[in-house]
Amino acid sequence: MSPDPQPTGEEAALTSELLEVARDAAAAAAAVLLKYFARGVSATETKSTGTDMVSEADVNAEAAIRKVLAERRPDDVVLGEEGGLTRADGTPVAFDGAGTEPSADGDLYGGDAVLAARAAAQHGLVWICDPLDGTTNFLYGLKAWCVSVAVRDAKGAVAGVVIDPLAGETFVAARGGLALLVDRHNAVTPLDDASQRDVELGKALIGTGFAYSAEVRRHQAKVIAGLIDQVRDVRRTGAAALDLCWAAAGRLDAYYERTVRPWDIAAGALLCEQVGLDVRYLPTTDAAPYGLMAAPPALVEPIWALVADGAEPVPGAALDLLA
Repeated sequence: MSPDPQPTGEEAALTSELLEVARDAAAAAAAVLLKYFARGVSATETKSTGTDMVSEADVNAEAAIRKVLAERRPDDVVLGEEGGLTRADGTPVAFDGAGTEPSADGDLYGGDAVLAARAAAQHGLVWICDPLDGTTNFLYGLKAWCVSVAVRDAKGAVAGVVIDPLAGETFVAARGGLALLVDRHNAVTPLDDASQRDVELGKALIGTGFAYSAEVRRHQAKVIAGLIDQVRDVRRTGAAALDLCWAAAGRLDAYYERTVRPWDIAAGALLCEQVGLDVRYLPTTDAAPYGLMAAPPALVEPIWALVADGAEPVPGAALDLLA
């Protein structure tokens, strides 16, 4: 997918403001997480399944994000992994036909909230935040975790920031072609155009992840079994936002995963799009739930054939389809 046209002067000014807010909000969450990580934390409850953990660190990191947004963008809407859908100032956002609380059917991520956020984006800005992507890694003391903050409008993601606090790396993306890596010393490196990467399938390093559902994992294992001897190797990091950033930066040649949610991918997918990767929605099939794939044009069709379970590509923004 090629980057969107360059924004107008007014759009560029707003985007610059939104990027600054996104970076400050993500940095506030990162500061909270670093304190918890230094002393060690434990899971306090679970979300979708008994293995899908949430910690005090997740909750307090999201509170830090929401505090920045409440101060800087109080009239915008916020969809956070832990806190669901509200306005930035904390007031409720009515769900269409679903009251003001997330679904009570076991989906603690709030499927209704995701749909309502998509509707709200038709009329204003919606912030999509994952305060801690890679919670299991974080709780086990593994170093692959990050903060993801993005903002979208009716056309899709406008701006996004992913911070890897331990590596001291900040990935920055904005619609119109902006894709940067900022290191801990504030040195800025533009990411290279990925659309021209000439990678053979047999030499490709592929990133992926696995669902929390045991049934879905069994199917994913079958997909991996059909993929592993076709590529150089496969990596499972445990943080979708990082995987997408690493694909954009060329540390992975491509990435795919089922059961990702909008907060997992909003900022990272935008970064991938801005460097010229093809970002595709993986449709639900009889065997597996929906997902996402990001790859350079040379690898799109070969990888799709191995991971899409026979589904045809679905047009539209992946961020909108993941609801």
